[in-house]
Amino acid sequence: MPDVEVELVLRSRRVITPEGTRAATVAVAGGRVVVVGPYDAVVPAGARLEDFGDDVVMPGLVDTHVHVNDPGRTEWEGFWTATRAAAAGGITTLLDMPLNSLPPTTTVGHLAVKQEVARSKAHIDVGFWGGAIPSNVKDLRPLHDAGVFGFKCFLSPSGVEEFPELDQEQLARSMAEISGFGGLLIVHAEDPHHLAAAPQRSGPRYADFLASRPRDAENTAIEGLISHAQRLGARVHVLHLSSSDALPLIAAAKGNGVAVTVESCPHFLTLTAEEVPDGATEFKCCPPIREAANQDALWQGLADGTIDCIVSDHSPCTTDLKTPDFASAWGGISSLQLGLPAIWTEARRRGHTLDDVVRWMAKAPAELAGLSTKGAIEVGRDADFAVLAPDETFTVDPAELHHRNQVSAYAGKTLYGVVRSTWLRGERIVENGNLAAPTGRLLERNN
Repeated sequence: MPDVEVELVLRSRRVITPEGTRAATVAVAGGRVVVVGPYDAVVPAGARLEDFGDDVVMPGLVDTHVHVNDPGRTEWEGFWTATRAAAAGGITTLLDMPLNSLPPTTTVGHLAVKQEVARSKAHIDVGFWGGAIPSNVKDLRPLHDAGVFGFKCFLSPSGVEEFPELDQEQLARSMAEISGFGGLLIVHAEDPHHLAAAPQRSGPRYADFLASRPRDAENTAIEGLISHAQRLGARVHVLHLSSSDALPLIAAAKGNGVAVTVESCPHFLTLTAEEVPDGATEFKCCPPIREAANQDALWQGLADGTIDCIVSDHSPCTTDLKTPDFASAWGGISSLQLGLPAIWTEARRRGHTLDDVVRWMAKAPAELAGLSTKGAIEVGRDADFAVLAPDETFTVDPAELHHRNQVSAYAGKTLYGVVRSTWLRGERIVENGNLAAPTGRLLERNN
């Protein structure tokens, strides 16, 4: 053991490390991992031992796509409930999206408002994305200097008037500015012209809604995004990939050295269009949940590395906004607490391992955001852990979730993977669903 005062030792027959899953002890001092040693390592005098037996100890998950909606639309979610739900689901770090709150994170002043609201409510560590809108190119560098992790933009209407989309000229201008200081642009990539040309029908039929958000809208937007990124030498990230047709474009771009990364989400990887009942707008999101064959191709994209990571795109709303009309209902799926078991249930069915899940849901999102102390159990990293009983099941009851509004597309589903406890910098913040007082910190890029 090292020449520091070890405070805590975690032991399990299944610890997921960057080298794979193995029996190990993990020693913690000062909130950091100081040793990952043999299973039978001697516990230093004065250190507390937590032996988890066969339960899996994995790094705390990192969710880089969460709409907390606080302040301004706190009745939709809020930092208190969002971070509780995240902690209960094994997530120890989240990044808040710049829209659906009032104000949106489009200026340094607006960022400061969000930080102040979050400071006392965060049960886990929280960072912030900035927003790129047509009017704020001048604000991008100051936001970067203030510590945001990158900048989100839309290429089609966002659904809220205070966060307008960029046209192609505005996209290129913002991308050039962000690239100039080495920043990251993350993009909701749906082409507005393809959306406008698609049939738009109101009513409860999911098939009509699916037809209104065609794959071509994603494919065309991603093709244009890659072209701009290649020309400008920019770093870009495709948010919530739904269309598997875009995978060859993305793979080719990566092969050509374009700095493009891609995420998908639990709902695209575990739910299918064929199972969505008419009127069940808890399944509505943009881009939409597509067919089972499309989902199979997304999983292949994960397996071959074309898709880098899995994050929630947790986008909640009040119950009344989920009207039975797919055209008018709010588009967004609440899954912050359920992402790990939902993905693990499907991953194990398809022959993947928990090591794969950790790579997609902890390591890769941490790397995307430059969170060098998160996403892995190794010396020097924050002692952030989730302890999982991977073979136990539970049935989703929305009333038992910590989300502010108990609306869930996963209601009634039986999932594998029960989170026994969650740890933040060596302190247990969740045990068997019970949460401690909030101790999360506000994160800035490179801190």
